[in-house]
Amino acid sequence: MTLVFLIVIALGWFFGLYFNNPSIVIIFGVFAIVLNIISYWYSDTVVIKLSGARPATREEFFDLYTVVENLSITAGLPTPKIYVVTDPAPNAFATGRDKNHAAVCATTGLLSILDRSELEGVIAHELSHIGNRDMLVSTVVVVLVGFISIISDIFMRSLWFGGGRRGNDREGESGTIFMIVGIILAILAPLIGTLIQLAISRKREYLADASGALLTRYPEGLASALQKIGQYSAPLRHQSNAIAHLYIADPTGDKKIPWYKTLLLTHPPINDRIKALLGNK
Repeated sequence: MTLVFLIVIALGWFFGLYFNNPSIVIIFGVFAIVLNIISYWYSDTVVIKLSGARPATREEFFDLYTVVENLSITAGLPTPKIYVVTDPAPNAFATGRDKNHAAVCATTGLLSILDRSELEGVIAHELSHIGNRDMLVSTVVVVLVGFISIISDIFMRSLWFGGGRRGNDREGESGTIFMIVGIILAILAPLIGTLIQLAISRKREYLADASGALLTRYPEGLASALQKIGQYSAPLRHQSNAIAHLYIADPTGDKKIPWYKTLLLTHPPINDRIKALLGNK
């Protein structure tokens, strides 16, 4: 998070030089802080709306309700709000700024294919995200990465419309070098930010798997659930790239991809996670 924020400040400093306006770096810093505050207080509401989830009732989803309640007590966490997404694709996620303002969501497809021990494994994974404060970290990083992408795009567009400083200092070779550096920064900044986001997301998934297995004392349950989830190839019908990293598995349903493309995925390969859970990695 610190590195992403420093990238924002660096971009603001460079754009301030390019547009001959030192106040730009201050504007960038203030805007990034404001976005962090907004994402902290309203992250759960935004994520729930983006996912298309609805509140789950005890009468309709009794097993889900009791599993969440029982494991929350075991983990020493307040029972989070419980939501369901009507979708045949098996998946689940957790969101919220802290353990007192958290929510757990599962798809109807997940509830239909898992037995109770497997469901406990998935819910334990999501509750571990809550206990480890993963949702807050992920949401803030997403906001900052999105901000970097936006301001980089603005800079690139300004080049087409002749924006920037005017005068002798931009003439000749120095001006050309200055513009080239700006273009390189504008292109690389969103990529660096995205790689940071992916690295954080993957590490937190492995950690949640391990923490969930410790919570249930039965890693085979989560491993079996992941295996079933991995066998389903259709994507979620209602999904957003902004929250794809929050799900327990990639919501696009793309399971069979070349190894080099896995470097840009928000989730570790399911087979690697299963091996880690079963002690074969």
